[in-house]
Amino acid sequence: MLQLERGSASMAKQIELLDASQRKLLGHGLSSCTSEELQETESLLVRSLSLIRGKKAQLWTNEIKHLKEKERLLLEENARLIEKLPAQEKGFVPYRSQIGQASDIDVETQLFIGLPEMRCS
Repeated sequence: MLQLERGSASMAKQIELLDASQRKLLGHGLSSCTSEELQETESLLVRSLSLIRGKKAQLWTNEIKHLKEKERLLLEENARLIEKLPAQEKGFVPYRSQIGQASDIDVETQLFIGLPEMRCS
């Protein structure tokens, strides 16, 4: 029974320390900190941010690799499907594909400057 009480008191103390540490990391209750404690907290935050940024960069790198592989597989599947098309349909290129391949697309626009009643028809 005494051992449980000691364990409980120890755990309560540990929770209190963790809570105080969390408050410091969130920027609360810093007025009682010494300059050394603030420097230590800043260093801890800098290391944490570095680890977070590294993990984020790794996740983005993995996502890019995954999407490039998916693109490669889709291009292969597209090529296989084009081979299955009858000869007369092979020349047909969907409009979206044409846009992706065209470097110059002519578009007519109309620009009116001035009040609406001053426009010429």
